[in-house]
Amino acid sequence: MPLASKFRKLRPMPCQAYTPHSSHNARTLQNGRINIPPTRLRPLRLPRKHLYAHFPPPRSLRLPSTSLTASAPSRIGRSTMAEGVFQSLTRPASQPAHPLISSIDSCGTGAYHVGSSPDSRTMATLRANKITTYRHSARKFAPGTDFDKFDYIFAMDDDNLENLETLRQREVKKRGGEEGVGKVMLFGEFGGKRRKYRGKEMGEEIQDPYYGGDEGFTIAYEQAVRFSRAFLEKLEAGDLS
Repeated sequence: MPLASKFRKLRPMPCQAYTPHSSHNARTLQNGRINIPPTRLRPLRLPRKHLYAHFPPPRSLRLPSTSLTASAPSRIGRSTMAEGVFQSLTRPASQPAHPLISSIDSCGTGAYHVGSSPDSRTMATLRANKITTYRHSARKFAPGTDFDKFDYIFAMDDDNLENLETLRQREVKKRGGEEGVGKVMLFGEFGGKRRKYRGKEMGEEIQDPYYGGDEGFTIAYEQAVRFSRAFLEKLEAGDLS
């Protein structure tokens, strides 16, 4: 339907004029001219759903949005599991998407399985937990664009974290500063459990289940659910810097 036709269907509230007091004649003859005092009009009001049906709301009215990607070397196991879980929590079927999440993705730092679907055991685990609409084609992490596009880049384990941090440092140096460069974090920082790694307090790792049995994928799923929920709680509470 043409845009003009849609606007013709809108039924705005009628404007109401304010009439001056009787001490002011509505029409007064001055110097041979008719003087009409100005009237005051109430502003035109439309329901918000009509106002923003065809044009985006002003920037000041938009909720801040967050984009994130999960990354692992192989990109068809843990990272896709994390993406599938996060999508199910923030974009449930037949319900509105989470207002603070703008985009979700997963990718790999290694040049493996590009263009492939997620591991069949990942998909089986998701289906077993009633996540049936997830689809993905594997791709490699692209520092030049992904650090721009995503606010958070989640690493699955320590080696993955170090790799991503190195890529980020190069990108910061290349750009001459931190501004606009997405943050790299261990996804397990939101797990609530701590461990020592090279003298530092760290969150949990999601171990690579690729070379093991189905149990590893179940553990990865349970971790992804726990980490995703904790991240959303902090995001909604405004506790993320």
